[in-house]
Amino acid sequence: MTPVSVASAVRRTAYEPIFGALPSANGTRFRIWSPDAARVQLILRRDRLDELAVEMAPSVGRGFWEATVADAHTGDRYAYAVDGSRPYPDPASRFQPDGVHEWSAIVDPSAFAWTDADWTGLDPRRAVIYELHVGTFTPEGTFRGAIDKLSHLRDLGVTAIELMPVADFAGRRNWGYDGVALFAPSRAYGEPDDLRAFVDAAHRFGLGVLIDVVYNHLGPEGAYLPAISPRFLTAKHQTPWGDAVNLDDEDSDGVRRLIGDNALHWIHEYHADGLRLDATHSLVDASACHIVAELAESVHRAAEPPPLLYAEDHRNLAHMVEAASGGGWDLDGVWADDFHHVMRRLLGGGEHGYFADYRGDAFELADTLRRGWLYTGQQSAHHGAPRGTDPARVAMRRMVICLENHDQIGNRAFGDRPEHSIDPPAWRAAVTVLLTAPMTPLIFMGEEWCATTPFLFFTDFEPELGRQVAEGRRREFQGFPEFAAPGAAERIPDPQAYATFAASRLHWEECHTPPHSRILALHRALLRLRHEHPALQADDAFECWAVAPDDSTVIFMREQPDAHDRVLVVARLRGAETVAVPALAEPGWTVLLTTEDEPFTDAPHPPRIDPNGAVEFSRPGAIVFGIGL
Repeated sequence: MTPVSVASAVRRTAYEPIFGALPSANGTRFRIWSPDAARVQLILRRDRLDELAVEMAPSVGRGFWEATVADAHTGDRYAYAVDGSRPYPDPASRFQPDGVHEWSAIVDPSAFAWTDADWTGLDPRRAVIYELHVGTFTPEGTFRGAIDKLSHLRDLGVTAIELMPVADFAGRRNWGYDGVALFAPSRAYGEPDDLRAFVDAAHRFGLGVLIDVVYNHLGPEGAYLPAISPRFLTAKHQTPWGDAVNLDDEDSDGVRRLIGDNALHWIHEYHADGLRLDATHSLVDASACHIVAELAESVHRAAEPPPLLYAEDHRNLAHMVEAASGGGWDLDGVWADDFHHVMRRLLGGGEHGYFADYRGDAFELADTLRRGWLYTGQQSAHHGAPRGTDPARVAMRRMVICLENHDQIGNRAFGDRPEHSIDPPAWRAAVTVLLTAPMTPLIFMGEEWCATTPFLFFTDFEPELGRQVAEGRRREFQGFPEFAAPGAAERIPDPQAYATFAASRLHWEECHTPPHSRILALHRALLRLRHEHPALQADDAFECWAVAPDDSTVIFMREQPDAHDRVLVVARLRGAETVAVPALAEPGWTVLLTTEDEPFTDAPHPPRIDPNGAVEFSRPGAIVFGIGL
């Protein structure tokens, strides 16, 4: 995508939804896709009492059915009956006030009074992403409750909030990836206008909003879309969830239109600044134009400046983030997991699963910083095949890196965060590397103050399904040594238990007292440096200068294209050692920050810096040097 200025306010293109109930001055238009149906009825319930059945007629393409009802109003409930079936909720419902099994409600997305006319959009070069789960972010667990914490996020220095999936799900709580009503914000978090109010308020605070969307599968309870549109899934491909979403089989055009319409509806109806696509490696598509490339094109055309599109994908595929003019998919970024995995091993993480592919030393970390990801085609023991491609033509900013995210915590048996078991000086050094690296950093909610709360996997399915999910969860971990003994897996929290969900809620009072307030101060200081100095922002360069003088120390340099302003980061991640840093022999370097500065620790052990360029660490730590700043 061609770089654009974000100096002017966002201008959205014209948009008319393809799917769902759309109120207008002439009544409400209802449209559904059911390509195998011989007859579809709209059943309308006014004031929840007066029920009206309306025959729908074939519409805008194969399998589409449509009806317009003059006196159908906002708040009325409706459902669809296909070939005499029982009434089903609308797969494109904008709201399920009584749950995903019940009738849909008509919503007028144009009724909200937006105040963000001056919002200028999200600059990908300045993006610092903050990932949060609405239900556990605040005590209220709602969109409105999250508004009260926007000042904290602004003061922290992040620029974009990534909302974990908000599409409605079965039950009152879910960690997000079991959504079934793809267009409907979960009633557990509030009403649609509450989400709009959150985005509107975020823009007032100078924060962009990204919405995490899941197109690779549907949740196991309440997914009525395949009942209405059996062609939504195909046995042609298999995924971890069973039959794949139909992207390249017969009648896949309707599926692709629904997915594209869903993506645009978040941009237009909720003023989202972009999307994060979940697990795109499970979107199996042999079409001439992959669905992800198709989405990138349509999302980028939806407004000016263009909304952003990120993807979670473990394959390290350069073409996903290369320009469309060169045959790429033109995504604005992709989750680059190698940074997390190397750091986790280096700082004392596990050795099982995908971690077996990493030594966990500073040499791997330097390679990752230098290129953006580590695996560029090498054999992966975990995958049993080569993994990755050469990112030589990929701008560093298009890699999204983290020390923790919902997957890397929630997929652990006890939902524990890495900082719960890592020595604080080493953790401060790791945070410094994350927030000064040339890639786009992501922070998971509470990470900024080393929250004591875990982030567990939680659900609220009907009892029998819930029991199966809990048993499956425990079986999943029996291959790990700590759960190999009989009965050991019973210690893993029951995802169905309310206590599992409640334990994952942040304790906001922590961030005001040491040691939490000190690590929060470090995050704020590093992000302030990143904001103030272009040499520390996400980089359009294709590589970064980085070296590892030993297996525990990494040194890397950031600079602006004219090289007048430079930043040098020296990070010791394990042990105590004197490190030679020849670059410091050049005159003019000043210390911008060390992790041993008094605001960041109550017992400073400042590193000693020799005039000839040697740095003596008495324990793990990091120093940020600047020249020309």
